[in-house]
Amino acid sequence: MAQNRKRQQENIKEFVKYYLDIDQSDQRIQEKKYDQSFWRDLIQYIFGEANPDRFLQFQKEIKDQNNTTKWIDIYIPKTRVIIEQKSSEIDLNKQQTGHDRKTPYEQALEYQNYLPTTEKAKWIVVSNFKEIHIYNMDTVQPLDTKVVIKLEELPKRYLELKFLIDNTAERIIHEKEISIQAGKTIGQIYDLLIKEYTNHGFEISEDDFKHLNILAVRLVFLMYAEDAGMLKEAQQFGNFIRKYHNDPSVFRSKLIELFTILNTSKESRDIWLDPILKEFEYINGGLFKENITIPTLSQETVDLLLEASEGTDWSDISPTIFGAIFESTLNPITRRSGGMHYTSLENIHKVIDPLFLNNLKNELSEIKNYKQQSIRQRKAQAFQDKIASLKFLDPACGSGNFLTETYIELRKLENEVLSILSNKQAELFESEQLQIKVSLSQFYGIEINDFAVAVAKTAMWIAEYQMLQETLDLGIVLSVETTLPLKNYDQILEANALKIDWKDLLNPTDSSYIIGNPPFVGYAWQTKAQKEDLSQFKDVNKNIDYVAAWYFKASEYIENTSAQVAFVSTNSITQGEQVYEVFGKLFRENNQIIFAVRTFKWDSNSFDKATVLCVIVGFCKDKINIKSKNIFIYDPKNNTQVILAHNINGYLIDAPNISLEKRAKPICNAPIITKGSMPNDDGLLSKYSKEEKDQLISKYPTLQKYFRRLYGSEEFINNKERYCLWLEEISPSEIKQNKFLYNIINKVKEYRLTSKRKATNKAASFPHMFAENRQPKTNYLILPVVSSDNRFYIPIGFMSPNNISNDSIQLIPNATTYHFGVLTSSIHMAWMRTVCGRLGMSYRYTVSIVYNNFIWINATAEQKEKITKTAQAILDARKLYPDSSFAVLYDDILMPKELKKAHEANDKAVLALYGLSTNATESEMVARMFELYQAKVSGVNNTGLDLL
Repeated sequence: MAQNRKRQQENIKEFVKYYLDIDQSDQRIQEKKYDQSFWRDLIQYIFGEANPDRFLQFQKEIKDQNNTTKWIDIYIPKTRVIIEQKSSEIDLNKQQTGHDRKTPYEQALEYQNYLPTTEKAKWIVVSNFKEIHIYNMDTVQPLDTKVVIKLEELPKRYLELKFLIDNTAERIIHEKEISIQAGKTIGQIYDLLIKEYTNHGFEISEDDFKHLNILAVRLVFLMYAEDAGMLKEAQQFGNFIRKYHNDPSVFRSKLIELFTILNTSKESRDIWLDPILKEFEYINGGLFKENITIPTLSQETVDLLLEASEGTDWSDISPTIFGAIFESTLNPITRRSGGMHYTSLENIHKVIDPLFLNNLKNELSEIKNYKQQSIRQRKAQAFQDKIASLKFLDPACGSGNFLTETYIELRKLENEVLSILSNKQAELFESEQLQIKVSLSQFYGIEINDFAVAVAKTAMWIAEYQMLQETLDLGIVLSVETTLPLKNYDQILEANALKIDWKDLLNPTDSSYIIGNPPFVGYAWQTKAQKEDLSQFKDVNKNIDYVAAWYFKASEYIENTSAQVAFVSTNSITQGEQVYEVFGKLFRENNQIIFAVRTFKWDSNSFDKATVLCVIVGFCKDKINIKSKNIFIYDPKNNTQVILAHNINGYLIDAPNISLEKRAKPICNAPIITKGSMPNDDGLLSKYSKEEKDQLISKYPTLQKYFRRLYGSEEFINNKERYCLWLEEISPSEIKQNKFLYNIINKVKEYRLTSKRKATNKAASFPHMFAENRQPKTNYLILPVVSSDNRFYIPIGFMSPNNISNDSIQLIPNATTYHFGVLTSSIHMAWMRTVCGRLGMSYRYTVSIVYNNFIWINATAEQKEKITKTAQAILDARKLYPDSSFAVLYDDILMPKELKKAHEANDKAVLALYGLSTNATESEMVARMFELYQAKVSGVNNTGLDLL
């Protein structure tokens, strides 16, 4: 049973406090008095299970080798957990005075030995209430896996106990491990096959690679099929390998013959066929249809294939995980990246759960709650027909992991339906017997890589078989149970999805959901062909991420339909300039965002651990009535925050569909902001440490007056000392007389002349100066271009004209303390966080979007005076800590109380200026800013505020 996360945390804290108080008041927590209540409370209050006794079996009776009765304190049958409970004064690491001087773990291990194989524990837990020790019994050395959780640590570590009631995580880990190992094994075989071409002096062609890819897919399927029981006999393919493996040349010819047999129906086969070949089932499905070239096989290759067949249980692989690993292991392009990649199940579910799966699960849950069996079964049948009618398209499907996982989830739902209907099975006529209606024919994909297409089809076949076995394991009798021959599955198309009409694959009126994660390619890294793919769409700036093309294509595809779309995307499309280019177009084409997942790390699950910062956006046409719109926020601790939104815009916030355009000047009558000066000097004028500066001055004393402190974002925030030579007023004779100056200025000139940029070439005519000089002559406000997102406030401050700022800084030459107060306020920071660009996770303050679109209020003299005072208080508070950098002062933990108090007072004053209460949330601040922006651009101001 799900529970509110805030309430869950309160429950956990109450649970911990309750038992710690008992320990303190009674001097110990007695095993006999509290063992059952402790574990009931833990299951109920931590995991929200209303009926914990459906998991817990207390005092499970067992018999030892002498037929003596013993009792396990607590046993959990569902997840196969033994819990040995002790009183709180017992040291869990030491031998006990009783129990033959065994430790609590050794005592539990003894019980494990007396359990039948089907009940043996996967986990042993020993506890003294104050500590919980966990041992994974599926490992070779369980003692080495011990995890210790102290009672007071539970509020932060409770998820580590999820295995008590849910073995899903354990299953996924096992499937991941076996899938990765299987992928590695096939990769080794693949490498040996490629080596044969080299050994014989042959150039390997594109067709050769394609044939090797098909060969690998076939070998995987056969090893899976025999371990999963699809073939007629156990180890049928393994026996075939063993019969011929000592003669690789014979094995090769027999393998070619086997592939032909697998594509030939039994009635069409030669009656004099080798019996070992004749007994193989007819596979069909197109998997063995194509004639392929197989190179000569070395003994090492055949031995490795035999080892793979015998040493791995291929039936345990996850088609969702394995397909992607398999494809990335063997694909020549992805192999060069050095990593195996697959999309985690967790991330796939971030897409499919809010798009459709949660609703389907809720609908089925309601059906199961009907008390009258006839109504429950009638609705269950209708629900089965409904899910069997849904059609899914992944237009960048890769190895099919989104399609595979979606198929598996629909079949799980169908299995629940079949369980409901099975109660009626005895009453059915044979013609009405239960049948599986969810089929592969509901799933469509487009993929540009031919090998990925082959892998995707194979993964879907494997998923189909695995789910059939799950249905049969439930004891459900079906009208049809056969898996072989495979059904033809031609709905995954090899093509560039941006160059074809998706309607040729699936009529959009038949399409229910379009899902997937199209390629992650930023506009700076796109090939010429990819830029051409984007250019086919009207009114599109080419400086957008490649993934946007799938949004535009999907928008065209779903016109006049009720289909819904959800794509994983690089988060940059929801930031800065791209929001207007991408979502402005989508909103003009009458789309609405129906759910969104804000920025999170899309772990590639590869050995190189590459991560991409992503968002997920679900959308459909705005004529579709969507009852609720949700914004999901995932944090690193696995907590999920859900915001119920009236409308989700391109910044993934609850606000109107406004997309900010780039502006060269402020939209309001506000001071102009500009970049600092750009050296463009190869560091010859601008990169001197304090030590380097002092050494040069000691050698050339006249340089003292030309060295100036230089600030970029990093230097300003971290108070790093860096210096530059500022030679604005130097005379030619001084340069001539100083050999050092003359040499570096000459080098600057040479450097600028080699540039392909005309403006830089032009700057070679004044090589003693920065290429672009924007240094103010008066005090100015400084604002870093890049700042960490770990700070609530971007550090902003005033600078004297003697301090030089480079182009990683924004300058406001004529800013007042009042301007400083508004810009350093919480409402400006909230605006910035919402609409700025990003560099990784750091903020990138884009003037043309953030500052120039910021709405200023025409403040009264009294309001200006108040904000000027609160802003000055911030500057004064900083002066109390002259040795602390802004990085220290604005650390959430380290911020001094005087500075924090000053910022709070300033925030209060600025919020009042914008007509907001002191307690306004960040969402309310951003909503107000968009409201003001809309009033400014439309000319219709109903906000009650006087806009500047």
